[in-house]
Amino acid sequence: MPKHISVLLNESIDLLDLKDGGTYVDLTLGRAGHSGEILKRIPHGHLVAFDQDEQALIESREVLASIGDSFTLIKDNFANVKSRLEELHIDKVDGILADLGVSSPQLDEANRGFSYNALGPLDMRMDKDNPLTAEKVLNTYSLHDLTRVIELYGEEKDAYKIAKSIVRQREIAPLKTTFDLVEAIKRAKTMKELAKKGHPAKQTFQAIRMEVNAEKATLQAMLQDAPLLLKEGGRMAIITFMSLDDRLVKNRFNELTKIEGTRHGPESLKIDNQEAEFVSLTRKPITPSEEEIGYNHRAVSAKLRGIARR
Repeated sequence: MPKHISVLLNESIDLLDLKDGGTYVDLTLGRAGHSGEILKRIPHGHLVAFDQDEQALIESREVLASIGDSFTLIKDNFANVKSRLEELHIDKVDGILADLGVSSPQLDEANRGFSYNALGPLDMRMDKDNPLTAEKVLNTYSLHDLTRVIELYGEEKDAYKIAKSIVRQREIAPLKTTFDLVEAIKRAKTMKELAKKGHPAKQTFQAIRMEVNAEKATLQAMLQDAPLLLKEGGRMAIITFMSLDDRLVKNRFNELTKIEGTRHGPESLKIDNQEAEFVSLTRKPITPSEEEIGYNHRAVSAKLRGIARR
């Protein structure tokens, strides 16, 4: 199995400006690429890391234990970061990191159902305890709801045609495998579309995965709570891979770093010398170097944004 390579590793660690003795949170543990580097640099600090994937937690615990013992792993969605830190009696932290990409092991393990390039069951769950699977979505959602999901989360212009093809297919037999879905998608595409660069199923697979894991809602919940957990001077760094995620992160960071007046009169206008509680660390998102893209093609769409609390 290909080794997972953490994207923008040095850039994100630099952005966090780690301080030994600090408390740091990795919201997306994965295979401990970022977490391992954080732990190395805070021998007198503490790391708290989240992941929904039990296998990721098992493998990462071993990796982190070889570096140090000052870490806590939590099996949960990062939307619950505030309440889970409260359980640990942690009120404020020095830094928070999130890498919103699907980890390579999940993509490369056919039985997880994330990949349109490998035959596997229609699963796509980040958390195996989640009752909703891709198979359930594809075989029970109405034509209207399938169209909405594919259009909204996949930004797929052929959403209706693909949803119609899926409904036609399941009237003959339920969709059971990733290749069943790929074939339904291909049947909805013109020869001209199929001849274009890139896999024709990419956007639809993304959409179904996001629906299964409620990715938009959980990201919005995390973005609401997590920045407010930072101490003064604390930093937050987020790596995105999709335009949908990047827009949500950009908008939330703009909301936190800018002060807007209202239309209710002079008293509501921006006050001289008033500063927002947060400051942006990235005027433009940081993107991978050509060198990194050369050895890790999955980095190509990555964008890193950061903020700090004043």
